[in-house]
Amino acid sequence: MAATPSGARSRFVVVGGGIAGVTCAEKLAMEFPSEDIFLMTASPVIKAVTNVRQVSKTLEEFDVEEQPSSLLEKRYPNIKVIQSGVEQLRGDEHKIFTEDGKEYVYEKLCLCAGAKPKLISEGNPYVLGIRDTDSAQAFQKNLAQAERIVVVGNGGIALELVYEIQGCEVIWAIKDKAIGNTFFDAGAAEFLIPKLSAEKQETPIECKRTKYTMEGSEEKERPVAASDKLGSALGPDWHEGLSLKGTKEFSHKVHIEVLCEVKKIHLQQEFLQLQQTSLAFPKEVKNVEPDEVLWPVYVELTNGKIYGCNFIVSATGVVPNVTPFLAGNNFALGEDGGLKVDKHMHTSLPDIYAAGDICTASWEPSPVWHQMRLWTQARQMGWYAAKCMAADTLGESIDLDFSFELFAHVTKFFNYKVVVLGKYNAQGLGLDHELMLRCTKGQEYVKVVMQSGRMVGAVLIGDTDLEETFENLILNQMDLSAYGEDLLNPDVDIEDYFD
Repeated sequence: MAATPSGARSRFVVVGGGIAGVTCAEKLAMEFPSEDIFLMTASPVIKAVTNVRQVSKTLEEFDVEEQPSSLLEKRYPNIKVIQSGVEQLRGDEHKIFTEDGKEYVYEKLCLCAGAKPKLISEGNPYVLGIRDTDSAQAFQKNLAQAERIVVVGNGGIALELVYEIQGCEVIWAIKDKAIGNTFFDAGAAEFLIPKLSAEKQETPIECKRTKYTMEGSEEKERPVAASDKLGSALGPDWHEGLSLKGTKEFSHKVHIEVLCEVKKIHLQQEFLQLQQTSLAFPKEVKNVEPDEVLWPVYVELTNGKIYGCNFIVSATGVVPNVTPFLAGNNFALGEDGGLKVDKHMHTSLPDIYAAGDICTASWEPSPVWHQMRLWTQARQMGWYAAKCMAADTLGESIDLDFSFELFAHVTKFFNYKVVVLGKYNAQGLGLDHELMLRCTKGQEYVKVVMQSGRMVGAVLIGDTDLEETFENLILNQMDLSAYGEDLLNPDVDIEDYFD
């Protein structure tokens, strides 16, 4: 990596080496091959999107590889990677100051610094957040010595984690009535739960392969982010290649505590002084029994129960990583703390754009799109932000990208392929909707959300092959009242209706 001199100017500067930042820098490098694009990242590795597969009009699958930034510079000779965190942004002067004491002048800037885990307890050595590759590996190391852990949270990472862990008791505390509330309703949760008690894990399905490879370098040479630096978010299938095994010989052992949150975390000494009773791992339907084991840390839940464990995993979502950029800059912030962006990914400050987890979409969205902090949206936003920066530079107009027409995400939970489309959980529809369901135990779960005879959302679990058809039905808003229950009849090929 050639050093870029302090005071260097660039037409375009991008901050963040995650999916949004790298995608944005790559697109700018293609649009302006004779311009140097500066990409600033605190980490020595960047996230590269590879093997993109278009599943349908709006659904994409891709792999995410962690690579040394030198590979990005090889692929795009006009991208200059500056490995340093941002110390300060002076928006009025169009200047960025990095932690290594240098300053850079930009014409247009895109902030893609991601988000950081919302930890239930900051600075507690027994509480781990899982956000980037380094924290995932720290988790694996701790798990190898663990007999019981407590997982707090109900989003994608919690779901994947609880399913993947073997040989360790898991107490899973969720604030909702059912697991996976971010992606599913109670019906889908019921469909998935039998997988948690299955003894033998089947061969993983091919969905996305995330490879954390360092091309051309041995594992021992892998550059790592300093422990206090925030790495960029994990990609899909982040647990591939990690051995998530505790000290015990059984496969799954999961107990779910619903409708509760963490009230307090007690270290062993504090717990002993409390003179309270902690609970053993609950056995089938029997009365709860007091725990004889002494644990390093104890979790008191709002439902009054206390469990001891080796450590706690905080998987309770993320907060946009805006702090390094706020001092002296009057950014408009969304309710979730993100930098507000308009339909051209422009923040409230001149010449500053934002994309990915750091931003809050503040335009009037399509009725079947909403923002979620997912790797797919990070990629779409990074790409589109670069298009908007290019259009503005060239004095051209640009329409909102098609990827924001329909919310569409494909992933994998409990070894099932999962596709969510539109208002898949009837988000924001109130009581003005109806649901249609089809479920084959152990095979597939299909739910569609209907409003005034039109499809507005769907959840597809398993190999349903319905994603493209349902995507079209949501996008074209055809009145489907006449088809009634036949819409989900497996003996009826819906596509025949619309040829």
